[in-house]
Amino acid sequence: MDLRSLLQHAAEVAGDYRASLPDRPVQAPARSDALLERFGGPLPRTGTPPERVVDELVAAAEDGLMSTAGPRYFGFVVGGALPAATAADVLAAGWDQVAFNDALSPAAVAAERAVSGWLLELLGLPPTATVGLVTGAQAGNTVGIAAGRHHVLRAVGWDVERDGLQGAPRVRIVASEDRHATIDRAARLLGLGEAAIRPVAADGNGAIDPADLRRVLAAEPSAPTVVCLQAGNVNTGACDDLRTAVGIAREHDAWVHVDGAFGLWAAAAPARAHLVDGADLADSWSCDGHKWLNVPYDCGFAICAHPDVHVAAMNYAASYLTGSGGPVPMPADLVPESSRRARGFAVWAALRELGADGVAELVERCCRLATRFAEGLAAAGFEIANDVVLNQVLVGFGDDARTDAVIAAVQRCGICWMGGTVWRGRHYMRIAVSNALTTEDDVDRSVAAVTRAAGVV
Repeated sequence: MDLRSLLQHAAEVAGDYRASLPDRPVQAPARSDALLERFGGPLPRTGTPPERVVDELVAAAEDGLMSTAGPRYFGFVVGGALPAATAADVLAAGWDQVAFNDALSPAAVAAERAVSGWLLELLGLPPTATVGLVTGAQAGNTVGIAAGRHHVLRAVGWDVERDGLQGAPRVRIVASEDRHATIDRAARLLGLGEAAIRPVAADGNGAIDPADLRRVLAAEPSAPTVVCLQAGNVNTGACDDLRTAVGIAREHDAWVHVDGAFGLWAAAAPARAHLVDGADLADSWSCDGHKWLNVPYDCGFAICAHPDVHVAAMNYAASYLTGSGGPVPMPADLVPESSRRARGFAVWAALRELGADGVAELVERCCRLATRFAEGLAAAGFEIANDVVLNQVLVGFGDDARTDAVIAAVQRCGICWMGGTVWRGRHYMRIAVSNALTTEDDVDRSVAAVTRAAGVV
């Protein structure tokens, strides 16, 4: 079988799988330890024909595939993958381009630059900002905080890229007590440490308390400071009062980073844009493509309002890197990786497929469906623990043990899949609606499945 036929065969298998998602059980029948026997065993001494390898892979993986790309997966904040974006990712794999610089792939560079402009417009961010296509929120937050680290230390005369952190003034990270865990890991990865984080109180729905932000900042008025704000609390969907919080941070010359993994997309929907008012005043932002934009994994955006700072924090030079070091930043100047796949093709395809109006409609529809979830489950007698402002719903079923049992029963039933979380010391079912395929019928079927599960545990 030649490569063309092999790729066609793989595409047919993938297409059949995607077509099965509306009716396929969401929970994978088998767990990884049970599948290891199929995938494992001794490495063969001799090679295997490519067509047989593909068939063996399909057979080995089939029972372990979660229907995360389907319309009733609500566990983590993940989207599916739009048709054009999926096809573009297939092309990206076939073209096998390295999105480092012009010398390696002019097409990949052009695609990333084009989508950067579109993204800044959709998200309401400064048109002069730089955008690096990264793997997701962890990389995006790490890049943003790295840029902030560079900026605040440079302001006190310290070159962190040259001299490191030994002997440097201590940088503090001021962030909500309800921040995403990637902020903590970014602090570790960047050598600042979790002890550098100064927690700020949050309100009942998870948005930062501006008065407490002012108090925390005033406690160490001369410390180099990175303030991390949030657009879209991972449990509740709440967004910080960004305009007020940025204004307070500016009084202390702090760098402001916004973790907007999914919530920043509210800017693209006119009816929700008020939730992220003031986002454009920040210095850096992180946002995901594989969540609400529904592009294939893995794809995120590290955005910075100060191109010189972005490049200074991320780039590197070597004599063999032909095509680098020019006046216009190359993709690799903005991200931690050098050998990086051409994510821009799928993002370009997704934005072309949807258009600005389509992105707005997708965001708004998911928010309406989240509200439908909350209303349906509240009508069934269950507790809704958060104000549903975006696409997140927290549901309680009494005590923690019963809530955990309901979650497990729902996962086993296969109709839909929701995960669990802990919020304000209690266990809740967490529902996230971010798939372009999800319909009102999917929500209603899921509400019925949850109600049935709760009735038997």
